[in-house]
Amino acid sequence: MKKKKKSHTREILHRLFKNKLAVAGLVVIILLVLAAIFAPLLAPYAYEAQDLTSTFQAPGKAHLLGTDNLGRDILSRLIYGTRQSLRIGVLSVAIASVLGITFGSIAGFYGGKVDNVLMRMLDIYQSVPAMLLSIALAAALGPGLNNAILAIGISTMAEYARMIRAQILTVREREYVEAARAINASDPRIVLKHIIPNAFAPLIVSITMNIGNSILAAATLSFIGLGAQPPLPEWGAMLSAGRSYMRDYGYLVIIPGICIMASVLAFNLLGDGLRDALDPKMKN
Repeated sequence: MKKKKKSHTREILHRLFKNKLAVAGLVVIILLVLAAIFAPLLAPYAYEAQDLTSTFQAPGKAHLLGTDNLGRDILSRLIYGTRQSLRIGVLSVAIASVLGITFGSIAGFYGGKVDNVLMRMLDIYQSVPAMLLSIALAAALGPGLNNAILAIGISTMAEYARMIRAQILTVREREYVEAARAINASDPRIVLKHIIPNAFAPLIVSITMNIGNSILAAATLSFIGLGAQPPLPEWGAMLSAGRSYMRDYGYLVIIPGICIMASVLAFNLLGDGLRDALDPKMKN
């Protein structure tokens, strides 16, 4: 059994690495992670260091990407901002997936009235657009990075709930589940050990792609003042701070905008590649 699993994993990795766009996305993500980990070593200046004699400097030798209205080095703030953006993306998706998997597993496993009640609650929940719900929750909780993470996580959990429910409905009557019931395994054990692992492949793809979407949502919240607060560097907050000067100093918004675009694109490319690798039939 172990040998089979290993060869299956190798086959998936082989298909993934044959996809050049997915590999490009993976390389960008690895670079972002390394930048986040080694930010103090890579950044030429402290992200909060101000030099009011060097405000609005164009990209040059002293400051490779220029400085902002307070004389802070943009490159340093971008590098440190990688930490915040990845943190938001990963933690908000973790919250959403845990909540969604919990609700979806209960609905899919028990079915009947439990399923009907939970799904109708999700229908009501999803009647509000996710971005609007994120803004409302972030405004209610108050501005701040942690509150933004929580707001994004709660507002996007319905997708995971519906996905895991649909997967569980297809596997809950399989032989291995019946065998687990026959030996009196508890319901939580059956769900955690036998059902969820066999229904997890589509979730891996969704989780990967939604990290990029969460980074974009966090940038939106920061742009309207509900996400990261000054002086904390975050790409959306940098966009918001630079919008007042974008006519004369366009690089203040173009550079963080490119970072947001590149990170979202990288996660989407990797997600597409994982989808094709896990289920080659979906490619066409």
